Amino acid sequence: MDKVFIKGLKVEGIIGIFQWEREVRQVISVDIEMDFDNTRAGKSDSIDDALNYKLVGKRVTSFIKNSKFKLVEALAEKISSIILKEFPVSKVKISLSKPGAMRGSDSVGITIIRP
Repeated sequence: MDKVFIKGLKVEGIIGIFQWEREVRQVISVDIEMDFDNTRAGKSDSIDDALNYKLVGKRVTSFIKNSKFKLVEALAEKISSIILKEFPVSKVKISLSKPGAMRGSDSVGITIIRP
């Protein structure tokens, strides 16, 4: 299956379990990989036949900006659910990370894959 991806989408949102994390916006980095058959788009050269990754990015950005999750696990599940429900993809891989969340590391996070 073909893959359509968005890498390093940076969105500020409320995420975390500590009180200070509930009061300030943090950068959340999102990588999205979606299974989508690009055959028609490749032949037609028409956006109508493609998966519009700009719309996916806008939807995910809007959702994160307006959410207040405690766990990246819960946020990733909801993002995958939204993409699978609202866009014509057969599988999605979501990687979420919180840059600078742990001293001594670049970032921490998770990756999930949902059919």
